[in-house]
Amino acid sequence: MAIDHAMTTTAFVLDGYRITKTLGVVRGVTVRSRSVFGTIGAGLQTLLGGNITLLTELCEKTRADALELVLEHANALGANAVIGLRYDATEVMQGVTEVLCYGTAVLVSRE
Repeated sequence: MAIDHAMTTTAFVLDGYRITKTLGVVRGVTVRSRSVFGTIGAGLQTLLGGNITLLTELCEKTRADALELVLEHANALGANAVIGLRYDATEVMQGVTEVLCYGTAVLVSRE
């Protein structure tokens, strides 16, 4: 059964639950590049100023994909929650970015 997003937190406790077992670090890595069309479109949007929606959508999708990988990893370990969630991003090469999502897989029960 998949882990519900409500059972994730950036904190190290989950309100209303107690941690019964720590299962270890889980991570999800996604590497993305911009397409030629996306780069041109984003370049045109920068001329107008404001939110660069093409890049915003790419970033949101990449982070969501990395989070889903974390939840799959935690689920495979038998966790029902993930605490201490964090994101990190690194430019691997020009136009190519790695997004890492990581946290601690735990078993929790209601208090």
